[in-house]
Amino acid sequence: MKQVFSLLEKAWSGSSLHFAWQKTLGHFLAVTGGDHTVKIFDRHGQKRNEITLPGNCVAMDWDKDGDTLAIIADRCSAIFLWDANTSKTSQLDSGMRDSLSFLLWSRVGALLAVGTTKGNLLIYNRQTSRKIPILGKHTKRITCGCWSTENLLALGGEDKMITISNQEGDTIRQTSVSSDPSDMQFSVMKTDERISTRESTVSVVVGKKTLFLFNLNDPDNPIDLKFQQPYGSIVTYRWYGDGYIMIGFSRGCFVVISTHIREIGQEIFQAHNHKDNLSSIAISQSLNKAASGGDNCIKIHDLSDLRKMYAIINLDDENKGVNQLAWTDDGQLLAVSTRRASLHVFLTKLPVLGDTCSTRIAYLTSLLEVTVANHVERELPVTVSVEVEPSFIAVGVYHLAVGMNNRAWFYLLGENNVKKLKDAEYLGTVASMHLNSDYAAALFEGKVQLHMIEGEGVDAQEERETRLFPADDDKYRILCHALTGDFLIYGTDTGVIHYFYIEDWQYVNEYRHPVSVRKIFPDPNGTRLAFIDEKSDGFVYCPVNDRIHEIPNFSPTIKGILWENWPMDKGVFVAYDDDKVYTYVFHKDAIQGSKIILAGGTEVPFSQKPLLLYNGELTCQTQSGKTNNIYLSTHSFLGDLKDFGPNELAQMLTQALMLKRFSEAWGICVLLNDQSSWNELGKACLHHMEVDFAIRVYRTCGNAGMVMSLEEIKGIEDHNLLAGHLAMFTSNFNLAQDLYLASSRPISALEMRKDLQHWDSALQLAKCLAPDQIPFISREYALQLEFTGDYMNALAHYEKGITGDSKYQEHDEACLAGVAQMCIRMGDIRQGVNQAIKHPSRLLKRDCGAILESMKQFSEAAQLYEKGQYYDKAASVYIRCKNWTKVGELLPHVSSPKIHLQYAKAKEADGRYKEAVVAYENAKQWDSVIRLCLDHLNNPERAVNIVRETQSLDGAKMVARFFLQLGDYGSAIQFLVMSKCNNEAFTLAQQHNKMEIYADIITSDSTSNEDYQSIALYFEGEKKHFQAGKFFLLCGQYGRALRHFMKSPSTEDNLAIEMAIETVGQAKDEALKNELIDYLTGENDGMPKDAKYLFRLYMALKQYREAARTAIIIAREEQRSGNYRNAHDVLFSMYSELKTQKIKIPSEMATNLMILHSYILVKTHVKRGDHMKGARMLIRVANNISKFPSHIVPILTSTVIECHRAGLKNSAFTFAAVLMRPENRNKIDLKYKKKIEAMVRHPDKTEAEEPTTACPYCAFQLAECELLCPSCKNNLPYCIATGRHMVRDDWTVCPHCDFPALYSEFKIMLQTENVCPMCSETINAVHLKKINDCTQYLKQDDMDS
Repeated sequence: MKQVFSLLEKAWSGSSLHFAWQKTLGHFLAVTGGDHTVKIFDRHGQKRNEITLPGNCVAMDWDKDGDTLAIIADRCSAIFLWDANTSKTSQLDSGMRDSLSFLLWSRVGALLAVGTTKGNLLIYNRQTSRKIPILGKHTKRITCGCWSTENLLALGGEDKMITISNQEGDTIRQTSVSSDPSDMQFSVMKTDERISTRESTVSVVVGKKTLFLFNLNDPDNPIDLKFQQPYGSIVTYRWYGDGYIMIGFSRGCFVVISTHIREIGQEIFQAHNHKDNLSSIAISQSLNKAASGGDNCIKIHDLSDLRKMYAIINLDDENKGVNQLAWTDDGQLLAVSTRRASLHVFLTKLPVLGDTCSTRIAYLTSLLEVTVANHVERELPVTVSVEVEPSFIAVGVYHLAVGMNNRAWFYLLGENNVKKLKDAEYLGTVASMHLNSDYAAALFEGKVQLHMIEGEGVDAQEERETRLFPADDDKYRILCHALTGDFLIYGTDTGVIHYFYIEDWQYVNEYRHPVSVRKIFPDPNGTRLAFIDEKSDGFVYCPVNDRIHEIPNFSPTIKGILWENWPMDKGVFVAYDDDKVYTYVFHKDAIQGSKIILAGGTEVPFSQKPLLLYNGELTCQTQSGKTNNIYLSTHSFLGDLKDFGPNELAQMLTQALMLKRFSEAWGICVLLNDQSSWNELGKACLHHMEVDFAIRVYRTCGNAGMVMSLEEIKGIEDHNLLAGHLAMFTSNFNLAQDLYLASSRPISALEMRKDLQHWDSALQLAKCLAPDQIPFISREYALQLEFTGDYMNALAHYEKGITGDSKYQEHDEACLAGVAQMCIRMGDIRQGVNQAIKHPSRLLKRDCGAILESMKQFSEAAQLYEKGQYYDKAASVYIRCKNWTKVGELLPHVSSPKIHLQYAKAKEADGRYKEAVVAYENAKQWDSVIRLCLDHLNNPERAVNIVRETQSLDGAKMVARFFLQLGDYGSAIQFLVMSKCNNEAFTLAQQHNKMEIYADIITSDSTSNEDYQSIALYFEGEKKHFQAGKFFLLCGQYGRALRHFMKSPSTEDNLAIEMAIETVGQAKDEALKNELIDYLTGENDGMPKDAKYLFRLYMALKQYREAARTAIIIAREEQRSGNYRNAHDVLFSMYSELKTQKIKIPSEMATNLMILHSYILVKTHVKRGDHMKGARMLIRVANNISKFPSHIVPILTSTVIECHRAGLKNSAFTFAAVLMRPENRNKIDLKYKKKIEAMVRHPDKTEAEEPTTACPYCAFQLAECELLCPSCKNNLPYCIATGRHMVRDDWTVCPHCDFPALYSEFKIMLQTENVCPMCSETINAVHLKKINDCTQYLKQDDMDS
């Protein structure tokens, strides 16, 4: 709280100080002490007058208007009256002989009540100067009293009586009290139903202890309220609100009670405000505040919430304490007297005066002090002391103006100081004033004076220094005005808003409103103007295009409007009343056109006036001369958003979009990370025609189609055309059409309707915009109407669509097709059919045929189908007509089996079986063909062939029955099995001894185990062991099958033994295996069987090691017998099987196979004339001649001959010497005997060294036919084509048996021999592949060895 002034005079010291504020205005303060004077001070502490009294002042009071101060003094019967307007004092003789003790003015009239020490009363009427003396009103001194609003006078005296009198002095009511009354007040008690607002209750403090309530309407039941003793005595009390009383007690407490009859006596609120004592209470209804004084401080509470401490004023120098408190009626000033006889006046409420210019604000901070601040630009506040208490303030770019009545004082605002420029007088009381950089405009009495603030410059033109509006001949009054950088704008009582351009010194624009304009508020640039008319409606006017926009939801209580000063938010403004601020947004460039929307509301603290709006922050002026910043609820998205949840962020997104704050909205969308939020932002950008930003948004959310569409239109300068495209993108098609039509390219409206398939609208537009498009639109419209079933209108539009222009032949044909279809649908069948027949389209004939068929017009439908070459459909319809002749004609063209079947049935019914059979064949109805061949055409061969081809079960049954009738049981059994009638076939075979035929026919696919068992049992009974065993095997009875096979007599191919081996292989039963082995080795009958069967058994049982041993034995036997190829094949097959099963191959098997293979290669080499390779292989065989006991001499003879031919003379001599041994000599062929003898007699031991090649393992050079490396001791893999050992860089394998070969040699061999020498499989040389890395084969051979 700011202290305005303090008073302390020596004359008052030692006495109690009393004071009284001038009522209503509060301009003067009357103060009296113990110095026989009453001093009058103004509200700034300046002494205006002093009234000298004959004694100490007893009482003083101001009349209701504050015009007259009445004073009575001790031991004096005169009444002193001081006139506030003239500052003159007069005396009024009371006519009373005793001293005056009480004085009080009426609250509603010019009546003054004066009481005396002896209880007499005088009522003085100031208007009529009439005095009414009432003697004996009380018997003792009148000490207190009060007036009601009905001019009833209540008085209390030392006689302990309370009297109620009317304005004539007549006593209406009276009552006695228990002790001395004091502090009497009239008020209204709180009731449930307020019947009237008349003040009917008198309250009075009795004996400083109780509060007495006397109801004039219920005088017999007064209420006496007592309080707790610790509170102390009652010091004072005040009524406020709806029947509440605040009572102050001497020990520092104050208590609030209600006078409602149900709550009376209850304490609503209690506070111990002061430690030692409480001396006074004051309530300001205008401020809604209560103050309590005690000790050396004053505490101020808000009446709306008493728990809130509004302010505390400490008077540290006043050690004796506070005495009396009083507020001016307007609540601006609070006066406090102290026990030290000093008086302090505090500023509790200032006139809320303020003004803004851009972001600069000027506001009243004390009665004679104005502060200029610019928080946005971070300028330091400047305080300006002014000469008068202003009633208006105006601030400009460089100046400040304050004033009252018809005067104004101008100050120049420098950077560091404030300089007073001048003062100006106007022709009337100034209501408001506005400044810009050079001019001031003052409104007074319906006129505006525009004048230069500093007009003394050399360049100033005289006629531009000042001008009075309106001109003398204009008969209107100006009600409001505003001043921008370029314009003076004012509104009149006739509803005209004028724009005066200061630079050209002339009017440039005017707008006529239907009713008078009360207030105007231009935006910072003056390009938009908000105004309020006399109906309290709000509008925004744009002088650029002379358009007016009504502000929606505009409250009639709105007091003012502020435009957003943040440069980026040009369209935002707020309208405010006492309680709330409403945020509005002016959307200028929206696709629907310019409009204003209400964005939301924000509560404003009590008695604060908005001054400035900047980026959602509202600066308000308070009654205490300070500013308070409020953030608008519509701008909650400004600030840190990381702590908010999705729901709050979604609301903020809506706010940001409403305010066109797209950058902030982008940030919210990033936090939300939600597709719907991005879509909402994108739609808002489209709505406000922010194309570039919309592209950015849709690119972020991946809407490529929208991005491409927007990229195409973003360069369009025509506003309506661009808006039309955007309206279309937002699906507002009617608006888009209106905008297109208003644009420079109205054809876009037609294109849009066509794309949307709004053909009706498109036709209407085409009539005006593109008549040449009508036929094409008519056709599309007709298609749509046809789809919806409106055939009549569809026909009309098809006919309209025919152009008759050869350029559009295809289009015309489509229209004619539509005409034909619609004619048929409308019932004009002849016309429609003719049109369809004439039309070249097959599809049309089909469609029209379908329509006619659905209408049961079969004849015409079939005709059209036939014309359209839809023979199946035509035949089907002819069948429905029973027109078999036409059906027969069409049959060669018909592909549908169903139609052929219908025709066949018809022909069969007529007995024309051959034609029926052909039709049944076309219909693929083979059972019917078989039936007719057997029953009517006597052609069983055809029937049998069809059954075999088609495998028809029913057909097979029919053929079986036919053969049964003929007695051909074998054929009957065959077809019964084919028809899956196995039981009948079995019975028939059993009856006629044809079981072998049945057994041969039956197959495993469709035969059950029971069938096989039946056959097996039959053969068992017939002692046919092989057949019995075979069928026991098929039904899984392996033991019985094996025994029958072993009982079966021997045949050349020993098939029974083969089947026995297969049985044991399938059974996987150890006992059966042992039984068969015993049989094969001759354990049972002493007749061992061929070892090959044992080998096959082991193979069937997958006992490969045993099979390998058996294979070696078999091969050895074959070798002894001279069957070298057989021995080779047995060893090779076993070798391959063991390799497949990844079982180690016995070395004996590998060696035997290698020697046998070398022997087989000899024939191949000799045949090809390669004697060297043949000789080398024969040398290898001759070295192992013991393995060929049957052919020792022939082999050695061949070796000698081949070595001789190959030039291996030493080798030839060696083996010739062996031949000359006695055991061999006589067995030599006579043809070669002499030659060999000659070699031995005349030996030639010359022989070339055998070429060497690298070992594939260790690269050691060794003879090419050597298969054991002396270096690494590895058995080397051999080439199956040459018999030599393999080398790494010439490696290949047989594609079938995977045995290695030298790539180059194998390829040469395959040129003459196309089979593999190892596996005898045919090989194409193309399929041979050279292997670069043979490591895996070497590892494999390692394992084999």
